[in-house]
Parts: sequence; C-alpha cells; structure tokens
Amino acid sequence: MPKRCDLTGKGARAGRNVSHSNVKTNRRFEPNLQRVHLTSEALGRRVALRLCTRTLRTVQKRGGLDAYLLATDDARLPAEALRLKRSVQKAVS
Repeated sequence: MPKRCDLTGKGARAGRNVSHSNVKTNRRFEPNLQRVHLTSEALGRRVALRLCTRTLRTVQKRGGLDAYLLATDDARLPAEALRLKRSVQKAVS
C-alpha cells in the first residue's frame, strides 16, 4: 500500500541529510499518515481513510467529510476521493 493521503494524494518527498562535515545522504520525507474513520452524514456510514494530519485538520475546519469533498475541486482529488465525492453528491441530490 503506497504511503499516500487518500484525500489529497500527498506522498513521500525526496531530500538530503547534510551533516556537519557537509556529507550529503539521500532521505525521504514521509507524510504523517493516520488511519481514521470519518462519518459521512449524506451516506449514513463511516468511511475508513488514511489521511495525513494536515488534511484531517482541514476536514475538521471545513465542517466534516461531506463538506470537504463538495467544496474541493475535482482536479485536486485523487481517483478514490472522486468516487467518494460522486457518491456523496448522488446521496445529497
């Protein structure tokens, strides 16, 4: 399973450690992923997701999973999040 956020698609980034002697070694910056269960009022069920903590804060700020998905542009969502957004839109209308 890739280390990616399910709602934003944020993944690992590459970088370097630089020591005091200026020796550069490659490293990876991993996102802080958490396994969470968010409640969707429109679908009437809990949805299990792997979210980075920054995304989780944004979802709470926007008022929940349904509000986050409906307010976010389709181009910014990965394929799995788009399927979830479509099912929420279908349930709302």
